[in-house]
Amino acid sequence: MHNRTMIRILAVPALALALASSAALAESTGAYVDDAAITTKVKGAIVADPMLKISQITVHTAHGAVRLSGTVDSAAQKDEAVKDANGVSGVKTVIDRLSVSNTQSQ
Repeated sequence: MHNRTMIRILAVPALALALASSAALAESTGAYVDDAAITTKVKGAIVADPMLKISQITVHTAHGAVRLSGTVDSAAQKDEAVKDANGVSGVKTVIDRLSVSNTQSQ
């Protein structure tokens, strides 16, 4: 009887830990899927904007924070990319790491 009671006592915390780990994994997986969807939507907004060129802008999302990096031709393009990213549903913040090219097309 004593061994059965001990097994039950030890099994409850182990089960609780397993369930908590599963919930954390599901939450992190959900966050990853949400971030991937946000990245796709931001890229789509940038591609749809005739003022911007997607090949020059990299988009990375983590926990709803979108980081834009790469090179654009003007400060106006930089502002436009940030505006486009901020306009996407689910974006919590935009981290602007875009740089303006020193060379302008002639």
